Amino acid sequence: MIDGLEPEPAAAAEIFGTHLEQGRRFTEALARHGEELGLIGPLELPRLWTRHILNSALVAPLLRPGRVGDVGSGAGLPGLVLAIMRPDVSFTLIEPMERRVAWLERQAAELELANVEVVRARAEESKLKGALDQVTARAVSALRTLIPVTAPLLRPGGELVLMKGAGVDGEIAAADKAIRKYRVHDAEVLVLGEGVVSEITRVFRATVG
Repeated sequence: MIDGLEPEPAAAAEIFGTHLEQGRRFTEALARHGEELGLIGPLELPRLWTRHILNSALVAPLLRPGRVGDVGSGAGLPGLVLAIMRPDVSFTLIEPMERRVAWLERQAAELELANVEVVRARAEESKLKGALDQVTARAVSALRTLIPVTAPLLRPGGELVLMKGAGVDGEIAAADKAIRKYRVHDAEVLVLGEGVVSEITRVFRATVG
């Protein structure tokens, strides 16, 4: 047991299913090295499972077989967690910082995730325009800034699956100009994990083009 790490919640087995052992390995690696590498803050260990790992894993059922990009993948939240959960989906983790890219590549190798590639770039400079079926992002920026960065990466009819906080409705209102410019439609806010985990996950989902 890693000192200070939140005990594994009972919901982890339900959410991860047959992928739980990989989920444990990733969580323990992040707990051991995350702070020193600047991936997570010093106060995150007591809530690592609940606030970060399960929070990310709940998004897995929203993904479809195809190519999914995770913008600003950082510690691998949600990208690596989702790659564990969905071996039938190809993930492109987009991250500009060299230290974080090295972490993502090492974890993908250690976890034997054959469905992961890591691209070192800012999303808008990644040469992935129109290449992705879905795009995820977590704790990157407000929708008015995030939509212009993520929407161009999608093929026509592709889908944004963006993890957001409690203020998502206000973000949607503030992003009206970007929503219209980038032809974002059928937008909805999904609340995941109610009655399963103590901290629910909110997702802004919409179609582009």
